[in-house]
Amino acid sequence: MEFVVVIPARYASTRLPGKPLADICGKPMIQHVYEKACLSGASKVVIATDHQKVFDAVKLFTNDVLMTREDHQSGTERLAEVVDLLKLDAETVVVNVQGDEPLLASENVSQVATLLNNSSAPMATLSVAIEEQDEVFNPNAVKVVSDINKNALYFSRASIPFDRSTMLNNNSVLDITPFQRHVGIYAYRAGFIKQYIELSVSPLEVLESLEQLRVLYHGYAIKIEQAKVAPHAGVDTAEDLEKVIAYLKAKQA
Repeated sequence: MEFVVVIPARYASTRLPGKPLADICGKPMIQHVYEKACLSGASKVVIATDHQKVFDAVKLFTNDVLMTREDHQSGTERLAEVVDLLKLDAETVVVNVQGDEPLLASENVSQVATLLNNSSAPMATLSVAIEEQDEVFNPNAVKVVSDINKNALYFSRASIPFDRSTMLNNNSVLDITPFQRHVGIYAYRAGFIKQYIELSVSPLEVLESLEQLRVLYHGYAIKIEQAKVAPHAGVDTAEDLEKVIAYLKAKQA
């Protein structure tokens, strides 16, 4: 099986400006992500940026970097431009890896690619078991439910599935076994990426602020299974960055 990894790397970030170039143990963050992605078995790993500083920094460690437009409204639009630039066949499996995950598990990249490749669905993603009760009720933790055939039924910021017995009896102890948190890594068939950006925005997507609901709303399948490796959190803030640096330094000690 062959698949391509695309890593979007936007320079602008409200909470951490210039995030892709943030230094982590002597390397820019985007290089850590790239090196982890290269361990996944991908036939090609490409970084897609919208800023000359990122482009120049990436060129110091790989030639697999593309300059993309600055006016994209979403990461998926940037992905569609990359599909065009690389002239990818419609059936090519493309894995979108976030550029702010320096602790990326390469096993999860190959897992989501394989999941899609072994199905007829246009899209695939992963989940992890929720281990803390507070996370069930945290709207920043996106929950997902699926069917017996590994098709996602729904994604929500609400606590799905709803444990009727526990909730209605005001029981403070909730069985968290059925709850799965969505992991934001996606595999697409290249042709579907271009279809996706032509789909109309769905009311569910607007209500939940979850773009993947557009796919389900329009009747397309999203394959999902539990990640083989529990992923580390990405870097959104300076505090997140310090945690990653501390983790890697401890690991190297």
